[in-house]
Amino acid sequence: MIPKDGPYANDVRAGAEVKVLPAGEPIAYAFVSLSPLSLKITNATTTSLSPAFRSFTASRQPAQIRIAPGDSVSLTIYEATPGGLFLSGDNAGRNGNYVQVPVQQVDASGSIDVPYAGRVRVAGQTTEEVGREIAKKIATRAIEPQVVVSLSDRRGNEVSVLGELLSANFPGRFSLDPGGIRLIPAIAKAGGPKYPPYETLVTVQRGSQTEQAIMTNILRNPAQNIQLRPGDTVYLSREPKIFLTLGATPSPGAVGGINNRRFVFDNDNVTLTEALAKSGGLDDQRADPTAVFIYRRESKRTLAEMGVDTSAYREDFVPTIFTVDFSQPDGLFLANSFFMRDRDVIYVANSRVTDTNKIVNIFGQTTRSFYEVSFGAGSASVLGGAAGAVR
Repeated sequence: MIPKDGPYANDVRAGAEVKVLPAGEPIAYAFVSLSPLSLKITNATTTSLSPAFRSFTASRQPAQIRIAPGDSVSLTIYEATPGGLFLSGDNAGRNGNYVQVPVQQVDASGSIDVPYAGRVRVAGQTTEEVGREIAKKIATRAIEPQVVVSLSDRRGNEVSVLGELLSANFPGRFSLDPGGIRLIPAIAKAGGPKYPPYETLVTVQRGSQTEQAIMTNILRNPAQNIQLRPGDTVYLSREPKIFLTLGATPSPGAVGGINNRRFVFDNDNVTLTEALAKSGGLDDQRADPTAVFIYRRESKRTLAEMGVDTSAYREDFVPTIFTVDFSQPDGLFLANSFFMRDRDVIYVANSRVTDTNKIVNIFGQTTRSFYEVSFGAGSASVLGGAAGAVR
């Protein structure tokens, strides 16, 4: 007869044919109070966890562009004196000869045809190497030949830039210039990222290797702005970081009409103070300012640097609860320097007085309801009789 929106917990448990109860020991966790030392150590780990390129930064020089199948190659052959192998109709009055060979596209086998040199394989070589090879092949017939090779149309040596790009018209790939190109100019050429740098994850696939970096790291550190190589694939994705706030903070919807429990980072680094402020702060009717907790998994190495005995933990990352006392003057300084991480959970415990207030409120509501039921009808009859007497 009492309205409800689902079965009671006991009904759910009792209706199960098979019950799997919690097995083993409860999760063991570390408990760390924030201090200048622990703050410095954990923040250093937070900063180091930001995605960044590792091995790709070793190469600082542009990749050497080599001829590939599909490229169009232009040849100009020079001879030292007139009367040689290559004659053109307009070489009168010049000391030497030269001829331009019609532009050829490198075929699937990676070769082109050169007069008096025959079939020449050019794929995988630089233009300088191809020029020397052709000159060597015709050296017995031409007079001190020199060959200049240039790429008139590059269709090989491509890099691909895909993902969350601002421009929808970018074809997805382009050929590298002989001078090479770095990552940021390549992304700019593709139209730039669609989302803010702190939410943009850049993935570079190079052969069998794949590395990632957050866009802000690339912008701030020149070494992260790597040189691209032919065949590289660059992919931009949106990877927003979030934190959760639970416990004695304003109820969902109380701050800006939104569900203020799950929040997205709006910068590279968000401090604990900023996170609580975004959550609406502590509820001064319920919150215990001495019991603000941050739940995360911290590395054993970081905890060991803080002096925590981690020998009992088998995993590399240990469930850890950090705490800060907001009732102390220095609590705000510590909280304002503590960097949040993706998926951190902030929990603000209720004050002990809150439970007492709940009991008092329940007792007050019960007493009020009892009074209204017991005396409401009698009071109405008395009032009705008095009204009749007046009439």
